[in-house]
Amino acid sequence: MPKPVNVRVITMDAELEFAIQPNTTGKQLFDQVVKTIGLREIWFFGLQYTDSKGLTTWLKLNKKVLNQDVKKENPLQFKFRAKFYPEDVSEELIQDITVRLFYLQVRNGILSDEIYCPPETSVLLASYAVQAKHGDYNIEIHKLGCLTNDRLLPQRVMDQHKLTKEQWEERIMNWWAEHKGMPREDAMMEYLKIAQDLEMYGVNYFDIKNKKGTDLWLGVDALGLNIYEKDDKLTPKIGFPWSEIRNISFNDKKFVIKPIDKKAPDFVFFAPRLRINKRILSLCMGNHELYMRRRKPDTIEVQQMKAQAREEKLAKQQEREKLRREMEAREQAEKKQQEYAEKIKQMQEEMEARQKGNLICFLFYFSSLLLGSDIIPCLQHLFHYFVRLRIADYKYQVEQYTHLQEEDHERS
Repeated sequence: MPKPVNVRVITMDAELEFAIQPNTTGKQLFDQVVKTIGLREIWFFGLQYTDSKGLTTWLKLNKKVLNQDVKKENPLQFKFRAKFYPEDVSEELIQDITVRLFYLQVRNGILSDEIYCPPETSVLLASYAVQAKHGDYNIEIHKLGCLTNDRLLPQRVMDQHKLTKEQWEERIMNWWAEHKGMPREDAMMEYLKIAQDLEMYGVNYFDIKNKKGTDLWLGVDALGLNIYEKDDKLTPKIGFPWSEIRNISFNDKKFVIKPIDKKAPDFVFFAPRLRINKRILSLCMGNHELYMRRRKPDTIEVQQMKAQAREEKLAKQQEREKLRREMEAREQAEKKQQEYAEKIKQMQEEMEARQKGNLICFLFYFSSLLLGSDIIPCLQHLFHYFVRLRIADYKYQVEQYTHLQEEDHERS
């Protein structure tokens, strides 16, 4: 029997280990991963590996894993990553786990400066990241310095602006306080909704040369192909939307983009290696397929997933509302208990003061009786006096208790 091969797959927040057979295909390994993590929106994702030349590439699903140029290690190393990006995260991402995986990957890209993000936007995004990690801001718990160990901003942003870590943290916390009541998964979605408008979001860049030998960048994304000058990855020099491309093809290192407009010239460029052109074509085909799919009615599977997601979201909202009501009721009960304790303490202090005053009056009264009367009548007076005192104190306690009950009734 063939010896199993150990495989390690690293997602954005976990490490998975499998033992595969020598004839296991890329799709079989991929299916095992998505089943393990509970992911159903599989069309966005793929498995990356480092080849024998140190280059990062995508595992081909239709070929055996061991027949591909995976760097020989034990275990074999793969990364589970988003390969294709949605046009609109709020419309396309359905499952919470899909949102989380995209959020973690995009956030990592922004923090490592693979995705350029302006300073002001970086601070706003950081506040959503803090909400996603820590939940609601609490002034009693979250003091200045509580975010010291969190990686929140790109190093470039901190280097450009001469602010202390405390000043950056204070700015982030001011925004964080604005997100009170926002569920963590909603904070991740808000992060992505802002990030998707960044120029480098979801773009795969490739080194190319034009016919004249000028170094350029080719960018492949959800909406089409873009050509950038070497010193500017933000502003495309030429754009080819998928809807305007008739055909794309390559021959060895030469790559050709044919526009639908037959009068328009073909765009020809050259990649450093044949395998680069193969990767470009694979990304183009996958992105174009999703582009066309978005413009058709949802499949039955997607409709079912969206319906299930709506039900789960509603159940979570109801659970959060129930928890909120329970917390409010607990806070009100604790407040009432505190009020009762304060009232009782006040009553006790008033009673002690009354008793001290009554005792002084009694001593004067009893002294006058002793000086002017026999002992028996004095004792009788003393007994009646104490009875009247007890009745007065009892009436006072009843009045105070009734008053508390009336206040409680008015409040409720």
